[in-house]
Amino acid sequence: MVNSEQSARLVALWSAPRCRSTAFFRMMSERGDFTPVHEPFSYLAEFGVSEIDGVPAEDERELLTALRALAGRQPVFFKDTTDERYPGVLADTDFLGRDARHVFLIRHPRQTIASYYAINPEMTCDQVGFEALFELFEAVREQTGQPPLLIDAEDLMSDPEAVISAFCHHVGIDFKAEALAWRPQARDEWQPTERWHRDASASSGFAAPHKSDYVDVDADEVLSGYLAHHLPYYEKLRAQRLQP
Repeated sequence: MVNSEQSARLVALWSAPRCRSTAFFRMMSERGDFTPVHEPFSYLAEFGVSEIDGVPAEDERELLTALRALAGRQPVFFKDTTDERYPGVLADTDFLGRDARHVFLIRHPRQTIASYYAINPEMTCDQVGFEALFELFEAVREQTGQPPLLIDAEDLMSDPEAVISAFCHHVGIDFKAEALAWRPQARDEWQPTERWHRDASASSGFAAPHKSDYVDVDADEVLSGYLAHHLPYYEKLRAQRLQP
């Protein structure tokens, strides 16, 4: 079962890509009581190295060790996306079940596919991320004996105060209403993947920017196939979402 003392010091947000996870990261950064770590496993997969508090990690085992060490010194929040699959995370049962509190974030895959395609038209089916997210969700459930907290981005955008208050209660931290608003800015840790975070850089809170030029996913032969593949995983996850 979850060790509450450990979990309060290491909080992980796992998200399919393009699910408002960077806005969530921005809110946690605004709190000031956690050291925020941005997409350490994604950076490792993309660049071959991920740096935690000045310590370079070149594989998932080293990265998990570095995150635990940092959390031993100060509370840590990290967020990551499942456009990659992380076998080292899935294999570390202590990390899944004891050493971190895991929270999940989803959004309808029709929307995530359109948003992802606007930035990377060469996207693959695996990069949509819901199959890998579901696998990780089930792995955490197996190790903790209970389903982890799961948030739908639609609920987060429509009622951020209620959703974030419930999140804070779940992980055992104080709710800070002032962290729901922030000054628009690009953060240094976003620089390696800056093009993916422009909406978050321009944001000042949990508000969905209007996009009128996205591809029609259902009308695209390839993208509609991606949607059909990932929709069942999304629906299984959404059935277990927080309902504020």
